[in-house]
Amino acid sequence: MVSAVKVRSFAEVDSARWNEFVFACPGATFFHRIEWRGIMHEVFRHRTHYLLAERDQRIVAVLPLAEVKSRLFGHALTSLPFAVYGGIAGDDAEGVAALEAAADELARKAGVQHLEYRNLTARHTDWPRQDVYFTFRKEILADDDANMAAIPRKQRAMVRKGIKNGLIASIDTTPDRFFALYSDNVLRHGTPALPKRFFQTLLKVFGKDCEILTVTTADGKLLSSVLSFYFRDEILPYYAGDDLAARDLAANDFKYWELMRHACARGCRIFDYGRSKAGTGPFSFKKNWGFEPMPLSYEYRLFKRDEIPQNNPLNPKYRAFIAMWRRLPISVANRLGPVLVRNLG
Repeated sequence: MVSAVKVRSFAEVDSARWNEFVFACPGATFFHRIEWRGIMHEVFRHRTHYLLAERDQRIVAVLPLAEVKSRLFGHALTSLPFAVYGGIAGDDAEGVAALEAAADELARKAGVQHLEYRNLTARHTDWPRQDVYFTFRKEILADDDANMAAIPRKQRAMVRKGIKNGLIASIDTTPDRFFALYSDNVLRHGTPALPKRFFQTLLKVFGKDCEILTVTTADGKLLSSVLSFYFRDEILPYYAGDDLAARDLAANDFKYWELMRHACARGCRIFDYGRSKAGTGPFSFKKNWGFEPMPLSYEYRLFKRDEIPQNNPLNPKYRAFIAMWRRLPISVANRLGPVLVRNLG
């Protein structure tokens, strides 16, 4: 006789069991790790609702949710803000269904406008879905020569240009150099920067599973930096920033080549280039590296909305804001940015 599935809220004593399940579950991602719960509270002050399904006191599915409430951007329950992947992790069909039912009930009681699942693959093809985002994942081969040969010819030439320019890649222990490049980069694009404290927290909380690689010229000029996550046998370059001089020196291509070499040495077998919007420069850049785009299935339950929210820079109604933000001094943007961006996850 098969015992019933029970759904309940996460308790602190569940932390180790939650992560054990996440690391073992094929459908789980880095963003299902329990450490994100504390980050949502401490850095962004978002209320969290972490749910788990158990059968015979064994976890069979988990769902991390955070509640984002803003006058500007609405009231939502999301799995998970600031994550490219989320949704329910679990292969037990009854457990997954029970978590979906519990999330629906929670969303209605909280009075949210919508519930969002950031799935890697589709679960409900008849639900409203966001079709803006794609992810890029590719195998890391066994040695540097094979990985270099796998890069398309034109992009391989850019990597070699960076090498010939004498660029240097190193691992940073603090986010200082990364944040200087990142905050300047997002300002040029007209979007608010996440707080520096967020990146400090990521390094502290995830330890060896979070790492910053920074590229400089031979004489130490900062060019490009990337903060990456490690999960099982995958590397996920996630946040990045570049100086204006990076393009001419091929620092971007050199950066990702050095990151791939470093990940290979660490035993990684999957390079996850992360999420990009179709029709953007990053989307084209990743395709030029030989990565094929895979559509992400962001699925929605709409309660007090008629349409999926479009809180992203491609939305025409944000053009005036983006133009204004670009003109701000960076010191002002870095003070104001965290107030706005916490609700844009």
